[in-house]
Amino acid sequence: MAGLPVTVRLLDPPLHEFLPHAEAEMAEVANALGKSVDDVRARCAALAETNPMLGHRGCRLGLTSPEIYAMQVRALIQAAVMVEKELGKPIRPEIMIPLVATQAELATTRRAAEDEIARVLKEEGTNLNYYIGTMIELPRAALQADKIAEYADFFSFGTNDLTQTAFGLSRDDAGSFLPYYVDHGLLPRDPFVSIDRDGVGALVRLGVERGRQTCPDLKLGICGEHGGDPDSIAFFDEVGLDYVSCSPFRVPVARLAAAQAALATRQKAGQTA
Repeated sequence: MAGLPVTVRLLDPPLHEFLPHAEAEMAEVANALGKSVDDVRARCAALAETNPMLGHRGCRLGLTSPEIYAMQVRALIQAAVMVEKELGKPIRPEIMIPLVATQAELATTRRAAEDEIARVLKEEGTNLNYYIGTMIELPRAALQADKIAEYADFFSFGTNDLTQTAFGLSRDDAGSFLPYYVDHGLLPRDPFVSIDRDGVGALVRLGVERGRQTCPDLKLGICGEHGGDPDSIAFFDEVGLDYVSCSPFRVPVARLAAAQAALATRQKAGQTA
């Protein structure tokens, strides 16, 4: 990846996913920490959430437990410095802060990351080009994109979560009734498969426009399964995104769809001219 950007999203899943659940796991953690199993069980119970996907996750976790993101940022920058020294070629880490809803969240989290990066580079006696951006995956973030862009080097639209939060649907549970909606014409297609242009797509378009009002050169892309859907890719090209990110097995389809979208845009521009 020398000379190419490597984007690393900081921890995003709900906090409960990192906790031990089975008794054997709790016993192992208790032994490692020098605590009793009862202490570990009580702590796990205290951290349990009723609706974890809308709870203590993303940048919220990095704000309330800053040592978690500091650990990740330190490891990432140390690795980049190490590889750059070994290869003698530039490494371009891009640190992506997830689930931002407010400008203050990104400003605070970015400041903490930059402080940790400065400490690592001082220890290593070197410099490194890096970028810090965020995921736009909440409707409020899209609406506030002009303010959030003041602290972002790039945006990645997290269309999986943006679809969940725009529709108020759980991606994991909606499969029980979404087929009915599609079969009966209540929705033209599954919005988790192909982007909902009128709703979620409108939020993406708004985020693009407002983000680039603040920073005309802002790098913009999307991360999610929509990045491998040809119809969605055509829409993302239309609104001016720079790249799509998707599951590895969908990359060939995504490349073909992106090429077709680019050719269609060029042809349309030629007809207009």
